[in-house]
Amino acid sequence: MKYFIFTIALLGVPPLTFLLHLNQRWLKYMFWLMVMAMCLYISTSINFFSNETYRGSARGMEVSFIHLLSLAVLGELLMRWKVRHLLPEWGYRIYFIYFILCLPSLSQAADLLISWYEVWKMMMLYLFYLAVYYYLRTTNDLRTVLGGLAAFVIVNMLMVVKNHLEGAYQPHGVFPHQNCMAVAMHLFGALFFARYLLVGMRTNFDKLCTAGFLCAAAATLRSYSRVAIVLMVVTYGTTALACLAGGHPFRTIKRTIPLAILGAICFGAMLPRVIERFKNAPESSGLTRLELAGTAWEMIKAEPWTGVGINNWGIKVNLPYEYALKAGRKTNRGEDFKDGIVETVYLLVGAECGIPALVAMVAWFLWYWISCLRLMRKLKGTRWYFIPAGLFGGLTAVYAQSVFEWVLRQQLNLICIMFMFAMLSYLNTNWRKLRGSEMTKGLERNA
Repeated sequence: MKYFIFTIALLGVPPLTFLLHLNQRWLKYMFWLMVMAMCLYISTSINFFSNETYRGSARGMEVSFIHLLSLAVLGELLMRWKVRHLLPEWGYRIYFIYFILCLPSLSQAADLLISWYEVWKMMMLYLFYLAVYYYLRTTNDLRTVLGGLAAFVIVNMLMVVKNHLEGAYQPHGVFPHQNCMAVAMHLFGALFFARYLLVGMRTNFDKLCTAGFLCAAAATLRSYSRVAIVLMVVTYGTTALACLAGGHPFRTIKRTIPLAILGAICFGAMLPRVIERFKNAPESSGLTRLELAGTAWEMIKAEPWTGVGINNWGIKVNLPYEYALKAGRKTNRGEDFKDGIVETVYLLVGAECGIPALVAMVAWFLWYWISCLRLMRKLKGTRWYFIPAGLFGGLTAVYAQSVFEWVLRQQLNLICIMFMFAMLSYLNTNWRKLRGSEMTKGLERNA
């Protein structure tokens, strides 16, 4: 049945692409639909050759509704000759290098089909990445992207409320896990927080963005994710400092103070549960994390150049392989026992794909973090300054959280961060045009 449904959906892509080409105004609505499809990611995803019990970062050759919509958007832009380069900016080039450096690990894989799951996932992410970039490059429509993301965050909060009413201790919203949700909410919350600090609530669009910030912060708190709650200080503190550096310090401080008071009240109301979450966390959880980190280190030492095989962690960590035993991993191993995944994305990539791939991934992450700093200097004084300022705070927290959890190998989290990376790539290649437009408007106002 799933193959039949997918075939019907895939056959609908060419007619949809043609309709978008006939009426290019529909492209905007299609992009809104693409953003909102993130809310239905789990329910609209199909795993081909699925292995749902596998303990790895990909459990099948996954295709989702959002991938098909991305394909339709890219197809329409190709028909207009708007997609001219497949590696249009350095962020894409570093991602391509990272992808290529992961492929030698296939030589060490115990199961090539399971490795293919992760390779396919990286290809689908690139498709989405490219669709967002060229949509922005063609339309210069940052407002649609931001409005769609704010709506996504609000829908996620409604799902958190639903989870809460159903009695969930740690709600996860539209995400598969509360830690995944917290990562995305850091990213989007910081973006909309910066918008509020620098722009305020002058228009309905500004109010939508402010609602997105409040919903993101509330969802993070309600997730009861220990790391995420601690990193809220990093997320919003770093963002506030970046906004102060952008000018108008009095206005920024004036808007920060009431939010800080509100945040303190909300945190105080949840403090008993937060303390309970820290105090009652099982000791075995921390011990298991350390043991699996040691296992990853044994894999890196054994295969430093290729790793043990992309997405093959769930195989190589268990018998008959002895990596876990060498690291002192103590478990009651039976025939049916399957060990978990290392809760550190950097060690996971190093263990599965080797040190060169790990270096490329870190370089990819750092490129966009540094891009935020560069864009803050270039866009200072413009209405778009809030994007690099917010993402600087958001990415700082997300990278820190990925040290403790493997969230940046999970599909929906990667889609969220690809959104932000594509937006930064667009700003990297179009900042002169945006800044020139702002200066022209300023001269017209003065005249």
